[in-house]
Amino acid sequence: MSPAPKPTDAVKEAFRGLVPEAPGVTVRPMFGHIAAFVNGNMFSGTFSEKLFVRVTGADRDSLMASGGTDFAPMPGRVMTGYVCLNDEWRSDDKGTREWIELALEKTSAMPPKQPKKPKKSKP
Repeated sequence: MSPAPKPTDAVKEAFRGLVPEAPGVTVRPMFGHIAAFVNGNMFSGTFSEKLFVRVTGADRDSLMASGGTDFAPMPGRVMTGYVCLNDEWRSDDKGTREWIELALEKTSAMPPKQPKKPKKSKP
């Protein structure tokens, strides 16, 4: 299996322009792609040319009904709680921004992720 194509600079720039500046929000690289986090919890990101958000329940159902797809970074490995927006995400700033802001709002309510303790080196 070959790795997923990396997002273009245009995709990265478009994504960064949509992520709100808010306390605790960071955008950082993740496996050659980029993702947005709040208090250490991922709420949105890119994967190749796609944009995904963290949504559940009725929000997930609504996004899926509007053309969203399960986020599966590897074939057959769906990441529960994340949905890819339809391929028109870059031409719908308002709609895309609303989904990202909803994902940020819901994820902000989660407890902050604790930093992992460094592994002890073997002698």
